[in-house]
Amino acid sequence: MSARIYSKRLGINRCYVIRDGGSIMIDAGPPRSGRAIERWLGEIGIRPEEIQLIVLTHGHSDHVGSALAVRRMTGAKIAIHERDRRDLESGVQGLPSAVTTWGRMARATLVPLRPFFSFPGARADVILGDDGLSLTEYGIAGRVLHTPGHTPGSVSVLLESGEVFAGCLAHNNPPFRLRPGLPIFAEDLFEVKASWRLLLARGAETVYPGHGDPFPAEIIREALA
Repeated sequence: MSARIYSKRLGINRCYVIRDGGSIMIDAGPPRSGRAIERWLGEIGIRPEEIQLIVLTHGHSDHVGSALAVRRMTGAKIAIHERDRRDLESGVQGLPSAVTTWGRMARATLVPLRPFFSFPGARADVILGDDGLSLTEYGIAGRVLHTPGHTPGSVSVLLESGEVFAGCLAHNNPPFRLRPGLPIFAEDLFEVKASWRLLLARGAETVYPGHGDPFPAEIIREALA
């Protein structure tokens, strides 16, 4: 029996719960999302205390802003890569770097909103390194992989069944993109592409992005060609 995947839209963001022999959450949504997440867990029939681990794909506030609230609700450990740890623990958010024309235009609109990006900092419980993390001990057949590019500490969760939860290694909804594809924001687009080649080589088949609906990984393969 394959793992069950639950998706929650929080504004323009997505967070996920994967449930198999255990349950983990991927990303914790923007600030002040705690109550919405608690209601959602009730709707999908998962008790908060069943969540054992919160994997943060990177340190941007729209993905980690409610991490502290979710940990208090669930008792789960928070996992983040060591290179994005400071962002999570400080609660201070800078502006993302843009790698497309539309990205640069969108970034300019974020400048006056920067004061709203702050969030309650949270201590990391599991510090991820470049070797990633097996999820077997959490009852999930998959692994966290270091996939830098969007940020230096970006990670993805790749299940053995081919689903990959890639955070902002891909975008798939306005105001980012009209169609699925590579991100409009990234620290290093070369690293983004290298990370995707790794994920594809490891068997990624379906992409679950941090923004937008899932789509076939073949779309990314074509973008890299």
